[in-house]
Amino acid sequence: MAEIVTIGSTPSPDAVAAQPAASGGLDVTPSAVKRIRVILAKEGISPEEGGLRLGVKGGGCSGMSYSVGFDAHPRERDNIFTFEDVRVFIDPKSFVYLQGMTLDYEETLIR
Repeated sequence: MAEIVTIGSTPSPDAVAAQPAASGGLDVTPSAVKRIRVILAKEGISPEEGGLRLGVKGGGCSGMSYSVGFDAHPRERDNIFTFEDVRVFIDPKSFVYLQGMTLDYEETLIR
């Protein structure tokens, strides 16, 4: 079963309907693509060259945690996924844990 990672407070209709990517890679909902596009523009990162970087960090008492950031360029061994005009970079080690997940975004004041 695919994981749905929601950034926000309440599930959006996109998150409920989201299915794992057919390739077993990654799925990004339309609301997440829209938000990534806005943040790339604010950060001054060109969508043609840069993108969102997802990863997994190990360590600590709670085990692994998600890493989310923005990069101006992909790294040599990155898995690169494209959703409309937005690119998502995942390093090979993190891809083992993130494979099949759905990334969603929602904006709410309270749950």
